[in-house]
This record gives sequence, structure tokens and C-alpha cells, in this order.
Amino acid sequence: MNSKIHSHNNNVHLTFSWIFAIIFFSLGILNLIFVHPIPGLFYLLLAVFYLPFTNSILFKQLGFAIPLWIKTLVALILLWGTLAVGDLMEIFEAWMLR
Repeated sequence: MNSKIHSHNNNVHLTFSWIFAIIFFSLGILNLIFVHPIPGLFYLLLAVFYLPFTNSILFKQLGFAIPLWIKTLVALILLWGTLAVGDLMEIFEAWMLR
């Protein structure tokens, strides 16, 4: 029974990690192209932080891993800030209103 719970949590963690990594990777590429290299590099580094193998490397090297709820909370706050007041959203709004 315990192994089923652990595998379910692992699948959920992997799914959320890949989703956030892909979102932040795309935001990084779009920021590199349309806005400025600094926010683009920030989002690309953040995408690496969300990749599942980064968490396992962190656990092997330092003995702890970052919990899913912390990763999710940070991702939601950053996405909210990016989509609410980010330069990238202003560029897309101006493009859509043409």
C-alpha cells in the first residue's frame, strides 16, 4: 500500500516538474527573443531548477530535495507576476490589439 502512495506521489511530482520546466523554458526563450537577455536567462535557469533530474542530483549531493509544494508555490507566484506585469505580456497585448 505504501509503495502505491509513493509511486503516485512520484508521478505527480514528475508531472508538475516537467510542466513547470516547459513553461519556464518557453518563457525564457520568449524573453530572450522579445524582451531582454537577463529575464530570459533567469527563466531558463529557473527551468533547470524544475527539471526532475536536478532534484535527484540535489538530493544525492546535499542530502535534501525541495518539496513539491514549495516548487509549486514559487512557480505560481512567478507566473502570476510574469503574466500580470511582465514586459512579455505587454508585448503580446500590443500585438493582439493591432
